Amino acid sequence: MSQAQQQTAAQPAAGSNERYLRLEKLGEGTYATVYKGKNRITNDIVALKEIHLDPEEGAPSTAIREISLMKELRQNNIVRLYDVIHNDKTLTLVFEYMDQDLKKFMDTQGSHGALQPALCKTFLFQLLKGIAFCHENRVLHRDLKPQNLLINSKMELKIADFGLARAFGIPVNTFSNEVVTLWYRAPDVLLGSRNYSTSIDIWSAGCIMAEIYSGKPLFPGKTNEDQLMRIFKLLGTPTDQTWPHVSEMPEYKKTFPYYPPQSLAAKLPVIEPVGLDLLTRMIQYQPQLRISAKEAMNHAYFVDVVLPGGPGMAALQQQPAALPSQAAIQLQQQQQQAQLQQQQQAQYAQQQLYAQQQQQQAQYAQQQQQQQQYGQHPPHQ
Repeated sequence: MSQAQQQTAAQPAAGSNERYLRLEKLGEGTYATVYKGKNRITNDIVALKEIHLDPEEGAPSTAIREISLMKELRQNNIVRLYDVIHNDKTLTLVFEYMDQDLKKFMDTQGSHGALQPALCKTFLFQLLKGIAFCHENRVLHRDLKPQNLLINSKMELKIADFGLARAFGIPVNTFSNEVVTLWYRAPDVLLGSRNYSTSIDIWSAGCIMAEIYSGKPLFPGKTNEDQLMRIFKLLGTPTDQTWPHVSEMPEYKKTFPYYPPQSLAAKLPVIEPVGLDLLTRMIQYQPQLRISAKEAMNHAYFVDVVLPGGPGMAALQQQPAALPSQAAIQLQQQQQQAQLQQQQQAQYAQQQLYAQQQQQQAQYAQQQQQQQQYGQHPPHQ
């Protein structure tokens, strides 16, 4: 424990009437500080999220939103809100305590953050189950990332940090495009769409799936445009043929470079083919084509999933993380190569057709302009 953490230890949580005791500081966010704490009556370990209030504005809208939504969301894969304590200076949210977040857990693994495939499946199923519950209750999380997924020693995964979450029973055109940490942000949001729904959480879950298998973020962009370019380089630059009306989106540029789609199997050889099929369905360009969380839970990929408390979990926790052999990688790449070539040829043909159509439209527009300027006949010499 650091000196700063020791200074906060064994102190009553702000505004808690000494019901809860701070044990150590866990982290600090945009509008709150999180402590490990203890209920003085029951001795239960809890997480204390202390939000410092602005004297004039009061509680941040993010905190109010988090409280209102989490009171309604009671499910095993969503972190539980136990209590809310309010005084003039501080608002304290009392959550169930989890050992660490998924990012920190990955950092402790031997294979550069990559988790063993069976454990990836365990975590992903729980994530989708939590997302499905949110969506069934008309709530978008909007900020899914490994740091917001908490796990405990039983390998239970729970979704946390609903500060950006939103109920989507309100008109969709009021949504903001300033949501989701850049690396996990869906391309429709990156392109300026405000007309989004549950599909943005599915895209984020797909990015998380790739990351827990490989140990690396799938699209670690530095800026909004860099993020788009990284997506385009893997999935291919979208056109109006592959994604209808994409060129009409606010942040779309006609100057975007053209990239053909690449092999997902070559990029992520550690994922078995049935897993790649699920991932492909999660990171579709067109939001309406992305698989739903409930559908994803019924995908063949999960036929042998091991769940916390179930048979096989104890053995799974003892197995070290492992990457596939070079032979297995080469086999998967060969299996995907023919399909990839067909996709690239089809994409190239579409690009050629699109370019011809654009050229014809430009020529027609030029002829129309000339006819309007000179009439049906050429000017007199």
